[in-house]
Amino acid sequence: MPLALMSVPQTTPPSPSEETGLANGKHFPLRWIEIYLRVVGYSALLAFAAALMPAAWIISITEMLRLETFPEVPVAIYLARHLSLLYGFIGCGLIAFSYRLDIFRDFVGWLAWAVIALGVMQGIIDLQSQMPLWWTAGESISTVIGGLILRWLDRRCAR
Repeated sequence: MPLALMSVPQTTPPSPSEETGLANGKHFPLRWIEIYLRVVGYSALLAFAAALMPAAWIISITEMLRLETFPEVPVAIYLARHLSLLYGFIGCGLIAFSYRLDIFRDFVGWLAWAVIALGVMQGIIDLQSQMPLWWTAGESISTVIGGLILRWLDRRCAR
């Protein structure tokens, strides 16, 4: 049978309520995602302070948290500072992302899944490193919850 004579089944695109799961089809304003990304991003900028603090402060804070003694070797200080730099730059990225949601809106869902995966991987690393449970819960569970909030906003905010 020639292609021109084949019938193509007609489908209707899903309604906004089917896509988002909202019963009334209404969306939250996109501003909610912008605010959320900015709050998380500006909070992450605080990590820059840890990247610049003296090594003695890093050691002292570790003792105050009743963790094992922080090793006073260059590689340990290097890793602590670079991790803080990384968190700070992630904050910069989230802030920049929030100001260009007109361009990046379709990537918010992917970002949410990436944050959830990051939280799961943080938990695995924390457990392998034998970090205290309060640390693991505070770090990895909060990251997973943050990703779930972003995913929830992604599904409910306007496109």
